[in-house]
Order: sequence, then structure tokens, then C-alpha cells
Amino acid sequence: MSRINIVLFRPEIPQNTGNISRTAAVTGAALHIIRPTGFEISDRTLKRAGLDYWDKLDVFYYDSFEEFMSMNPDGEKYYFTSHTSTSYTDISYPEEVYLIFGQETRGLPSDITEPNRNRTVRIPMRPTLRCLNLSNAVAIAVYEVLRQHSFKDLI
Repeated sequence: MSRINIVLFRPEIPQNTGNISRTAAVTGAALHIIRPTGFEISDRTLKRAGLDYWDKLDVFYYDSFEEFMSMNPDGEKYYFTSHTSTSYTDISYPEEVYLIFGQETRGLPSDITEPNRNRTVRIPMRPTLRCLNLSNAVAIAVYEVLRQHSFKDLI
């Protein structure tokens, strides 16, 4: 089965994860969350955040990056970072792909990006600014993959 997989490495801000879960739900992407998170994920906190889409998406949890990798050995993986020169639009994404994003305040650690240097990509932005909001970056990446595949299965 072809699928876009959104991977969040230790997300810190619940509103970003909420927005990303909505993007996953409306596009059919799976959401993978690598703990620890900077917030509690429970029915009560989800309802308070207005995340009425949570039951309409596939969410997977992992206690470490190593566990995520061992549970998902197949499928091409791309690591989003500002510390590379390859633009996210330079890639021809397969239908089965993992888009991996780091923490809002720190990004992905170098022990993850360095061994995967040939799979790191960036979203271009002005050089004087640090980064985009995480939920915006995820949406940009997901819709690029969808665009490349002619928005298959979407209306």
C-alpha cells in the first residue's frame, strides 16, 4: 500500500501536532510520533485542543528513534533540516515515503541527520530567519509529495 508517513521526532508544541494531525487526516497520511513529547496525549487534552480528527487517522508511537527505525525498515526516508543544500523540490518522492521532522526548538539531532546526509532536504527560506513553523513545514512537504503523484485518491 502506498502512503505518506509523517514522522515527528519528539514534538514539543501540542498545537503544532494538532495541526499536523489534521493535515494527516485530510490527506490520508499516517502520523508517527517519537517520544518523549512536550505534552500529554490523552482524550481529554485532545478534546480540549479541538482535535476531532484524531480518530480518523493512523497514529503510531515509538519510545525512541531506534524503535521507529526497527519497526519501519522499508520505505524511503527523508530528513527535513535547515543544515543541507538539497531543496525538498529536488526529490522525486516515491508513493511510500517517510517525511521526518525534528523538534520545534532544535530540529533533528546530528546523530540522525549525519548518517543520512544523502537524504536530508530543506525548505528554502530567507537566510536571516531560523525556520518555518513545524506544522507549515509538514504541510508543504506532504503536498509536494501529493502533487508529484497527481493528488492520487484526493478530490
